[in-house]
Amino acid sequence: MDLFEKETRVQAKHEPLAARMRPTSLNEFVGQEHILGPGKLLARAILSDKISSIVLYGPPGTGKTTLAHVISNETKSFFVPLNAVTSNTAEIRKVIDAAKKRFELKNQKTILFIDEIHRFNKAQQDVLMPDVEKGNPILIGATTHNPFFSIVSALLSRSLIFELKPLGEKDIRTLLKRALEDKERGLGKYPVKMDDEAADFLSKISDGDARRALNALELGILTTPPQIGGGAIHFTKKTAEESIQKKAVVYDADGDQHYDTISAFIKSMRGSDPDASLYYLAKMLYAGEDPRFIARRIVIAAAEDVGNADPHALVLANAALQVSEFIGMPEARIPLAQAAVYIACSPKSNASYLGIEKAMKDVAEGRTLGVPAHLKNPLKGSPLQERGQGYKYAHDYEGHFVDQEYLGEKRQYYVPTEQGYERNFKVYLESLRGAAGHSRESPTVAR
Repeated sequence: MDLFEKETRVQAKHEPLAARMRPTSLNEFVGQEHILGPGKLLARAILSDKISSIVLYGPPGTGKTTLAHVISNETKSFFVPLNAVTSNTAEIRKVIDAAKKRFELKNQKTILFIDEIHRFNKAQQDVLMPDVEKGNPILIGATTHNPFFSIVSALLSRSLIFELKPLGEKDIRTLLKRALEDKERGLGKYPVKMDDEAADFLSKISDGDARRALNALELGILTTPPQIGGGAIHFTKKTAEESIQKKAVVYDADGDQHYDTISAFIKSMRGSDPDASLYYLAKMLYAGEDPRFIARRIVIAAAEDVGNADPHALVLANAALQVSEFIGMPEARIPLAQAAVYIACSPKSNASYLGIEKAMKDVAEGRTLGVPAHLKNPLKGSPLQERGQGYKYAHDYEGHFVDQEYLGEKRQYYVPTEQGYERNFKVYLESLRGAAGHSRESPTVAR
């Protein structure tokens, strides 16, 4: 045991600062007051040792793994960590069997922590259910994906879902201060003078990710020489900027952030807010989103939300799609921004979109309407002489319009609005309906 403990201490010494500073008790845990504050359900369950299987859902660096360790320590449970990427069904069964034996021999519960649990397939998740339902092992799953979409409903029904949120700047500053003062696990043995603006910068730029802030702090301190004459290590804002390099935006290319951000982008353009539109566009581009994906969404917004209130929006959006694909990043941001701003600042009409949706529904659910005989294509030599007979060529009539049946039933799908250019469509269609009687007269041009 002595050799094992020595080896464990050596391993811990070489762990990153964020891992070494991981809290061991609920009192040390920082942030997530909405679920761990005084009197909150999860805090009560941990302190009373009545914890059941849970799923912790939230962005990286918010404390999912740390909280699982804390729960294990507070409840004196045996902790078994697995990663869904590298684990398999056989390993899961082995852990479950060991948990049963442990409880029989030592009366000790087992916490099975599965990181990235959303990556387990249905069969692997199904293996967990019978024993999770009995309470041994106690499952703690961690995921950055929405569990209601990525975890089977049967397993969800046996677990409580808790969402962890990005840490606030005040929380990050607390963790940085704690790391600088802790001489055993942290950086307290180093003489460090940290500027307030450096702490402010790290707290803000880390985007609520404690792991990123702490590891940047450690890198900066370990690579900065002390001042001449054995003075302190001066951790400045410049040092912080060098340590963290490019800001890590919380954005998963195939998960919630991807869909939430593009949704906010579209809704901002629809809501005529060019500033919000540009912000979400910048966030997606900064995070490495495919510009072609963004451009396609802009084209759809131009047709669906602006429509005929400003027909030029679709032309510009399509041009931005083609240009951005041709020139690539970083220059593609410019035509994409131009198109997004144009759509946000254009009058809006979804009349065309509503019209096609209603027509599609009628086709899918109702009786299919046949083509009126006078609109059918005439076939030379066909005995069906009624095909195409009686068709009135609109250009032969005054105003290039003639009252004629085109559908066979009275239906209206397109209802133009008063918005922008579409107002002209409304006036034109109303004038045609008013002149319908006149259009039945003889054609003005012989054919």
